[in-house]
Amino acid sequence: MTKIKYLLLFICMAGCLAACKKDLVEDTHDPVAQFTTDTNAIRAFVTKNNLVTKKDEEFGLFYQIITPGTGNIEYKATTLVTCNYTGRLLDGTQFETNNGAKFTMGGIIAGWQIGLPLIQKGGKIRLIIPSYYAYGNVKNGPVPANSVLDFTIEITDLQ
Repeated sequence: MTKIKYLLLFICMAGCLAACKKDLVEDTHDPVAQFTTDTNAIRAFVTKNNLVTKKDEEFGLFYQIITPGTGNIEYKATTLVTCNYTGRLLDGTQFETNNGAKFTMGGIIAGWQIGLPLIQKGGKIRLIIPSYYAYGNVKNGPVPANSVLDFTIEITDLQ
């Protein structure tokens, strides 16, 4: 009887692993191709909307410093940021707005980790973030997978 239980357990585990492997094999997401698609979409968006932006050459993030702010805080993973922000998709759909949001730098999307250190307290920045530095190929609430995100962020406090 024990042998039968182990045999059934083995068959169940093999079936689970085979199902997982099937999901992995069928995943055809290509982050390099998606990054190229995102960059082209951002360039078209910037041109269409007559935005004056800079591109971070290391990461490919587009940004516009509206107000640099004042201070000399050196950002670390533990830096506490208080800010007001609005997040939109490139089609203009607003998916989130928050006033007085508080978070540590280590707990936010990579696009914010790259862009926020460009300003200080009282500063305001617009970040246009390729999906790779946002939520990637995963849907996150109202944000579809592979979405370029457009944030306007004003830092009200840094600690």
